[in-house]
Amino acid sequence: MLTEGTIIEGDFWPEPVEVKRLEEVEDGYRIVGSTINSLQHIDDFIAFSDLPKIKTKEFLLSFTQPGYEAFLALEAIRFRYASLFDPLLAVNVSKVEPLPFQIEAVYGYILKLPHIRFLLADDPGAGKTIMAGLVIKELKLRGLARRILIVVPGHLKDQWRREMQERFKETFIVFDRYTLNAFYGDNFLLRNNQVITSMDFAKQEEILPLFASSHWDLTIVDEAHKMAAYRYGEKVEKTQRYKLGETLSKTSTHLLFLTATPHKGDPENFRLLLDLLNPGFFATSEMVEASLRDKDNPLFIRRLKEDLRDFEGKPLFTNRYPKTIKFRLSDEERELYQELSQYVVEQYNKALTLDKKRNIGFALLILQRRMTSSTYALLKSLERRKNRLEDLLKSSELNKKLPNLEDFEEVEDYQEKERWEIEERWETISLARNKEELKKEIWTVEGLIERAKEILAEEKEVKLSELKKAIEEGFRKLREVGGNEKILIFTESKDTLEYLVNKIKSWGYSVNYIHGGMDLSERVKAERVFRDETQIMVATEAAGEGINLQFCNLMINYDIPWNPNRLEQRI
Repeated sequence: MLTEGTIIEGDFWPEPVEVKRLEEVEDGYRIVGSTINSLQHIDDFIAFSDLPKIKTKEFLLSFTQPGYEAFLALEAIRFRYASLFDPLLAVNVSKVEPLPFQIEAVYGYILKLPHIRFLLADDPGAGKTIMAGLVIKELKLRGLARRILIVVPGHLKDQWRREMQERFKETFIVFDRYTLNAFYGDNFLLRNNQVITSMDFAKQEEILPLFASSHWDLTIVDEAHKMAAYRYGEKVEKTQRYKLGETLSKTSTHLLFLTATPHKGDPENFRLLLDLLNPGFFATSEMVEASLRDKDNPLFIRRLKEDLRDFEGKPLFTNRYPKTIKFRLSDEERELYQELSQYVVEQYNKALTLDKKRNIGFALLILQRRMTSSTYALLKSLERRKNRLEDLLKSSELNKKLPNLEDFEEVEDYQEKERWEIEERWETISLARNKEELKKEIWTVEGLIERAKEILAEEKEVKLSELKKAIEEGFRKLREVGGNEKILIFTESKDTLEYLVNKIKSWGYSVNYIHGGMDLSERVKAERVFRDETQIMVATEAAGEGINLQFCNLMINYDIPWNPNRLEQRI
């Protein structure tokens, strides 16, 4: 009998139909309902004469089907509603044991937002990758995210892929130049739902339109502070990375930024970063500063290492005990620095008449920066400069227009190897207007080279002597307190790194190194050698990213980076 609530089937429909409403009209019935599989709406008229063609479908309980199919069906239903009953579902289905502050950030801040636009800015070592993975897993389990993009610095792509796979069983495909060429003529981003890519690859002018035409449910950006913009007067200068951030902000439903160093000391730079998350949320940098002061900024959370605790309330990180070693330059070093500074000032005065005087000024300061690292690093820079000037003297390039120089702030955020290459170009810029000026400059540089060689030959570099004393004292104190007898020495310059490695070997210590010219596998191997074999590691900034040196108890900054963010990353 045809009644409301029955399941009927017949040639009129491709699958059984559940009758929701039944109305008798003049020559038949009006049937309103839906198909039981595809849930398509049905509103049909069936004549009385066609009723014999309709059968009522009977569902009889059967135990003849494979049991695993019933189990899978029940599991599917359970997972569909699991997040309503398990507040930490992603934690329980992943290979992670999150700490209380990680749970607080993910479940107390980020996932409470109906529209995630958030900056996670905890100190280094807080496990931001784990927190990002939990956000990914939760949004997927809740059916809120299917297409997910992760944007990271190039050297961290493999580390992120490995962590997502091992901890969360989430597979991400790398989008790089190789895959771009392999899928020539096809948008790779539309074919894959979980993609990881390099920030510096994605920012390129020929690549950016691909991201502009691809929508993402969730985008995560690591080291988000690298997407920087700066205000000079009324003008805002946007880096290519910042333009990438603007594109991702428009094409992403949920957007999560990660960085341990969000604020560079420039309030407007920080406001522009937050503007990528929620455009126009803070109209002025004063409003941002007020929200920081009152601790009510809804767009980000930051916890310092000193505040991080485990479930028992114990600090996760030991205290820092900083010591500044003061020393005076030798007479020879002071004379070299004065002559070098006079040379830089002369060149800078020439730059004042040029359009790009700001960037050229920073480029000239590279020589003074090298000397603050080591006399050896200065010597190598001066020798490269002398060779370039002599090449100019022999060629006809002297009157050609100066090359466009990269913006200093943007270069500071480049990967180490790329930054070195740019700085080496800066070292060799000449502002000589004729061959006479060029000959005079070569003569000046030769004099500086001779002074530097004398200091190195006579071992009159005071900082190097102080380093030797610091190493001896460091090992003595580590033995007294029973600490791991490992010393890590940081420097900005690869030239200084090579110089220190050779000197430390001559003092009788075992030593190895890490620098930005090594790939991740080489760095991981060097980390293992330092942990198991050598006493001292000399490293550039590359040792502060992607590997774990926390077995080392004593760190020496042989030189201080200009960017305080990188100093914090070292520590």
